[in-house]
Amino acid sequence: MCATEKAEPESNTAQEETGCYCHCKTTARSQDERKKLMNRLSRIEGQIRGIKGMLEKDAYCNDILIQSAAVSAAMNAFNRELLSSHIHSCVVRDIREGKDEVVDELMATLQKLMK
Repeated sequence: MCATEKAEPESNTAQEETGCYCHCKTTARSQDERKKLMNRLSRIEGQIRGIKGMLEKDAYCNDILIQSAAVSAAMNAFNRELLSSHIHSCVVRDIREGKDEVVDELMATLQKLMK
């Protein structure tokens, strides 16, 4: 579930300490949800390292492109999972609390994801 927006941090150090780099909002996730998302990102990170290795070994362009497409598909799956969670928790909660601006925020996010 999303936390409410916090005041502007005084410095970058405050951001680093809280892990906040964007809008100073946080989302509390269950350990299971966090683990699932982290595992997905770790697999994607491994795919990226594999592509880098392919480049270092002068692999055939088409083979690299196929792996790159696989990374894009994996990122899209990660984004769908996170977006679903966001809508079911943060967005629903904010709408119930009368914070209709969350719909504009969601639409802006969807526009970025659909580029």
